[in-house]
Amino acid sequence: MDSPRPSVRLNKFLAERLGVSRREADELIAAGKVTVDGEAAILGTRIDSQSRIFYNNIEIPFETKYLYVAFHKPVGYVCSRRAQGSAPTIYDLLPPEYRKLKTVGRLDKESSGLILLTNDGDFAFQMTHPKFRKTKLYEVELDRPLEPLHQQMISDYGVMLDDGPSQFKVIKDDVPGHYIVTLLEGRNRQIRRTFAALGYRVIKLHRTNFGKYELGSMKPGDYREFEV
Repeated sequence: MDSPRPSVRLNKFLAERLGVSRREADELIAAGKVTVDGEAAILGTRIDSQSRIFYNNIEIPFETKYLYVAFHKPVGYVCSRRAQGSAPTIYDLLPPEYRKLKTVGRLDKESSGLILLTNDGDFAFQMTHPKFRKTKLYEVELDRPLEPLHQQMISDYGVMLDDGPSQFKVIKDDVPGHYIVTLLEGRNRQIRRTFAALGYRVIKLHRTNFGKYELGSMKPGDYREFEV
């Protein structure tokens, strides 16, 4: 008896191939823009390697080459696909073949450093889900030196924010007001909000490491492919 072919949800497949969110993929399905084996797709459809999937009458191959790209995000750019107000998007700096890739987590407009992009949803999940505890390193500059008590509070006990306690390791750098932050979570603007809760303003936030991946000598706007 043949073993069943591995299948995936259609919305997950479309999200990876088209560079959209799963919610947006569901909207495309609901709008009748996707067919599977000649029939209009419905929400919850599963597909496998024998399925023929069309979006706007263009076939999307089931098999694809996974890409993994490291990018040095400059200050002033957003990680979304659409510009936000006058702020441009990082996709303006990337070549066409990378513009369908999705960012693995984000950095806000004022922050810089290492961003990973991929069309591999499983890789993105393993890099961002809290249960995998991927270490991220940041260079942080504050508007004034951190009080020793506050440094101990953040590192040992955490600071209560609107979405729960925030705890991460803070180590002094050689320059007053400069610190190395080690973060295992990835909540929205977590480092900035944590320091703000104690009365500090983050002047610079620069990510150098994400898991085993390093920014290295890449300059702002540089990108390179890597293997996992």
